[in-house]
Amino acid sequence: MDMLKLLEIITPHISEVQKEFDNYQNDNFPKRSPEFFCLELNGEAGELANNEKKQWKGREISHQKFEDEAADVLIALMNYSNARGVDLGVAVKRKLEKIESKRIEMAKEGKQF
Repeated sequence: MDMLKLLEIITPHISEVQKEFDNYQNDNFPKRSPEFFCLELNGEAGELANNEKKQWKGREISHQKFEDEAADVLIALMNYSNARGVDLGVAVKRKLEKIESKRIEMAKEGKQF
């Protein structure tokens, strides 16, 4: 997929979803600090990583557990970003533009990103 097409799709939708997460959070849960959500995000990412480690070591981990933890990470990221005032649509667009610029530069040098 072309990066411009990807940005065209991602940017407005991430921002819209993020706003709805903020509305849901504010309507249903106590106000929390960005630090709280950062710790929550890291805890959820740690749980996801722990499932990967267990599977890597040969334990059977259900797909449902991966889905649940990935969803927890996304929710925690949305809550953290809202609490910190980060517009993920804008941030992802800016970051993807930097990545694409670096990828093109490296490709010109015959290197892989």
